[in-house]
Amino acid sequence: QVQLVESGGGSVQAGESLRLSCAASGTIFSINVMGWYRQAPGLQRELVASIPSAGSISYQASVKGRFTISMDNAANTVNLQMNSLKPEDAAVYYCYADVVTWPGRPSRNYWGQGTQVTVSS
Repeated sequence: QVQLVESGGGSVQAGESLRLSCAASGTIFSINVMGWYRQAPGLQRELVASIPSAGSISYQASVKGRFTISMDNAANTVNLQMNSLKPEDAAVYYCYADVVTWPGRPSRNYWGQGTQVTVSS
């Protein structure tokens, strides 16, 4: 029904930047929220940043001031600009979207396949 395709992961040195993008496609009536989670080996998946279609953007405290999330509502895409990357930012990053597929239906979350971000010191 809804597919999320991520791009932009890779390997960088500490202090460098990466930009992640995620495009949602399929049966989409509206999107309430899009955002990014990450999961490092042995750790739980954690919220990095989220951006609602209306409302305030949220960031995990550890990325505030370094990461910027943005959303193109018309294109159903969300981007995550990651600057001043640290080794502790290394993880698999997952895009998600809370999507209404049809008027009157409840929204549900959809997930991308994940993209690897590696940061070496």
